[in-house]
Amino acid sequence: MSDSGKNNADGRKPVFKTLSGLPLERAYRKENLQRDEAAEHPGYPGEFPFTRGIYPTMYRSRLWTMRQYAGFGTASDSNKRYRYLLGKGQKGLSVAFDLPTQIGMDSDHPLAAGEVGKVGVAIDSIADMETLFDGIPLEGVSTSMTINATAAILLCLYVAVAKKQGASLAKLAGTIQNDILKEYIARGTYIYPVRPAMRIVTDIFAWCKDALPRWNTISISGYHIREAGSTAVQEVAFTLADGIAYVQAALDAGLSVDDFAPQLSFFFNAHSDLLEEISKFRAARRLWARIMKDRFGANDPRSLMLRFHAQTAGSSLTAQQPENNIVRVGIQALAAVLGGCQSLHTNSLDEALALPTEDSALIALRTQQILAHETGVANTVDPVAGSYAIESLTSKIESGAREYLNKIDALGGVLAAIESGYVQTEIQKAAFDYQRAVETREQIVVGVNEFQAEEERQIPTLRIDPALEREQVARLEALRSKRDSLQTKAALAALERRAKTSENLLPAILAAVENLATVGEISDTLRKVFGEYQESVVL
Repeated sequence: MSDSGKNNADGRKPVFKTLSGLPLERAYRKENLQRDEAAEHPGYPGEFPFTRGIYPTMYRSRLWTMRQYAGFGTASDSNKRYRYLLGKGQKGLSVAFDLPTQIGMDSDHPLAAGEVGKVGVAIDSIADMETLFDGIPLEGVSTSMTINATAAILLCLYVAVAKKQGASLAKLAGTIQNDILKEYIARGTYIYPVRPAMRIVTDIFAWCKDALPRWNTISISGYHIREAGSTAVQEVAFTLADGIAYVQAALDAGLSVDDFAPQLSFFFNAHSDLLEEISKFRAARRLWARIMKDRFGANDPRSLMLRFHAQTAGSSLTAQQPENNIVRVGIQALAAVLGGCQSLHTNSLDEALALPTEDSALIALRTQQILAHETGVANTVDPVAGSYAIESLTSKIESGAREYLNKIDALGGVLAAIESGYVQTEIQKAAFDYQRAVETREQIVVGVNEFQAEEERQIPTLRIDPALEREQVARLEALRSKRDSLQTKAALAALERRAKTSENLLPAILAAVENLATVGEISDTLRKVFGEYQESVVL
């Protein structure tokens, strides 16, 4: 590396930075850690502040859950994919819902036209949910559902199906994403204004405490914040800021921190800068433990543990030379494992082009299995601990995230920061800087702005049959014609009455789905009471 301020003859840069722009030393030494107690003495796995992992033995006693995200077309189509993946060694389900389901519209809604089953599975009612999990005993599988604005409805549908299977609700294990704040920040599948949406989140916390004691009531998501263009530091800061808001909202609703905090979980992006990503996960864990102890006075050690799911970076995948994505995903998955994830989804090579085929999904799953069983990285806990580079980067990311958290506190908290557009603007700036670096070739993306192929190879992709939308709508119409409409209307009326009070919404939502009310009908009932969120323009 040159210190002259000029590029070397082979094109190497005079100054090196992480993918997020953190400066990198030529070589890290012990001196880089001096006067930084946390970096010099990172502690032991399973001990506060959990820099090195939340459990003493980590993967030596239990591997992370290999949870491939899947869902497309009809419930029957997705059920076949789930059975396929479970048969190939997957240990948990992760459900992707289509856009109408995510924003509380039934498949026959005029705005749902052309979107049914396209980016996930279409779920309109308990009948679809039963088909989705047909032949899969819910007591024996851990299920993650990536759903936010309609999380309460989909959770109640899942519970209703489990009850019909005769399952013990006390044994149901899984997660709903239920992170509505990141929808306003980065993703956009919101329905209601921020404050009633937060009420639904805390209602879920309170209901699950007793009804579903093993269920993770929220997966506070930095993934979509990173996909929107944030840096690693911003991903940690804005995700934990959302977490602070959820904890405070639950406390304001009268819950005790140690009653709900052990059921919180997080969802992070595993990107391509290996050292930065490993350090990011360690920094997030350490920072959250200190926030929960110092800010909220949590006493239960489980309340201090940042448990997280990771997914490899969809935004890093390229349509050009898609086979290169296998390598990208392998490196990103390695970062998640070395960073101490509790579960992991690996993206498929064809996802820049279409939903994954069975073959590409299998390669993605095999990537995790090779990491677990052939590389040795799961055989000792936090093998990177003590690396001068890793410990230094961990502290830099924690420090940068703290600066953002202090700014957000000064603005009045994350809800105020979202409503003012501060968080969105910071992400937009970071996304612009990265795109400019790609366009100027300061940041090389193999196959895109360097090492291009003269001819791109065509690979098989999954195609969704347009007929499935008509079939889904027909099933929905059949359900409506056969149900007891008076019972359904009565259940929806009871939900509307409850929404106008401060009573918990979940019992009324569960009664509605069991009386064959649809996702759209329940969402519309709440729209009548709460209204809809109108996004402010951020420039």
